[in-house]
Amino acid sequence: MMDRTTRPLVIVAAFAGSLVVGLVLMLWALGGLRNVAAPAAIGGPFQLTDQAGETVTERNMRGRPTLIFFGFTHCPDVCPTSLFEISEVLRAMGEDADRVNAYFISVDPERDTTAAMKDYLSSFDPHLRGLTGDPAAVAKVISAYRVYARKVPLKDGDYTMDHTALIYLMDRDGKFVAPFSLNRKPEEAVADLKRYL
Repeated sequence: MMDRTTRPLVIVAAFAGSLVVGLVLMLWALGGLRNVAAPAAIGGPFQLTDQAGETVTERNMRGRPTLIFFGFTHCPDVCPTSLFEISEVLRAMGEDADRVNAYFISVDPERDTTAAMKDYLSSFDPHLRGLTGDPAAVAKVISAYRVYARKVPLKDGDYTMDHTALIYLMDRDGKFVAPFSLNRKPEEAVADLKRYL
């Protein structure tokens, strides 16, 4: 486990990194950065395995809006909080939740096996699919989505992961739309998501 001084720094660094990426993308999308080149494309081909052992690729995203969150099962607070909030949105969607993809993609393939993902996600909405794979496959999707992820050694020989804590909203064609905000009532998030059904 992290000591008392390291843990807040890791949380603040992950939050700050996500905030900067989100702010730049929002400014660009709203036209506030007119003279700046468009951000590099977000997304691309990948092949991972979900918690049931089924292969998932970018083709599975087509035809439905998709929420994607990158994290890891040993994450102390940011990941479970975000997954709980995504679960609340999916629950508030009712039957329409069947028309949305929701992926939790591991940044820690060393520990996040399909069995670990299955156990971890049993606490959240059943629509959430946990995706993992070998380190090369995970590195490919991390790169394609411009995710920051770095292993941070701990004093006891264990490690944690610094990572982008952004929720990506992809449209029915698998194209990036914008960061998806959970800082609102689930009903408001549902109304936003339903625009892409």
